[in-house]
Amino acid sequence: MSVSNYAKIEFPGRSSNEAFARSAAACFAAQLDPTLEELGDLKTAVSEAVTNCIVHAYPAEIGKITMKCRITGENVLEISIKDSGCGIEDIPRAMEPLFTTGGEDRSGMGFSIMECFMDSVKVRSAPGRGTTVTMRKKIGRKRLK
Repeated sequence: MSVSNYAKIEFPGRSSNEAFARSAAACFAAQLDPTLEELGDLKTAVSEAVTNCIVHAYPAEIGKITMKCRITGENVLEISIKDSGCGIEDIPRAMEPLFTTGGEDRSGMGFSIMECFMDSVKVRSAPGRGTTVTMRKKIGRKRLK
C-alpha cells in the first residue's frame, strides 16, 4: 500500500481538543476534495474515537492522544487514533451497540457510529497498554459537469 501523504498530531486528552482533532482531520482530508457529506462523516467518526480516549482510556487523568492521517491507494483516507490508557479487555463486547464502561450518561454507541460513517474500523488494544482505532474511508472524486 503506497502512502502519498501523511500527518501526525499529538495532544492531551482534554475535551477541548476533540474539536481540534476533528478539524485537523477534515483539513488534511481537504486535499482529496471530499464532499460536505464525506467531511461530516469523517469529522463525526474522529469525534467519537477521540471522545472514547478521553472518557474511557483516561478516566482519572489527562493522557496523551496521537492521531495519524494518511492517504493511501486510490483516494483512501486512513485515520488512526491512539492512546496509552487502560486498554480494552474484550474488544468484541466493547464494540456492541449500547455497551459502555462510561456510566449512565454515555450511550455506548461510539464504535457503532464510527462503523456507520467509515468504510472500515479496526480496533487493537491491550489491557494496561492502550488502544488504537484505525478507520478508513474512500473519498470519491467529484465529477466535472
